[in-house]
Amino acid sequence: MKENIIQQKSFAFAIRIVELFKHLQSEKKEFVLSKQILHSGTSIGANIEESIGGASEKDFLHKLTISYKEARETVYWLKLLHATQYISDKEFESIHSDAEEICKILAKIQLTLKSRNS
Repeated sequence: MKENIIQQKSFAFAIRIVELFKHLQSEKKEFVLSKQILHSGTSIGANIEESIGGASEKDFLHKLTISYKEARETVYWLKLLHATQYISDKEFESIHSDAEEICKILAKIQLTLKSRNS
């Protein structure tokens, strides 16, 4: 079976998000934003998994589009957590760069599929 980079990266990212969630809850006592980022950050990979099992190319593209939207939302929550000093510059830079990389990969896949179908 061919290696699926976005599947692997989104799963590894979800693990980082879960760890961030646990840190925010236990160390920072932050209970609202942490739930938002947990939801959007883990939803990226979940929708990628759903896309792999898609019934059609249209279904595949739809689920990848949802993954992209969730990735963009996650970037927002990361920026907000950083701006409100719940995460340090170092923590932000590391996880934010991973989120942006996932966004770029998903955007490229979407563009490729759309151009192939037009």
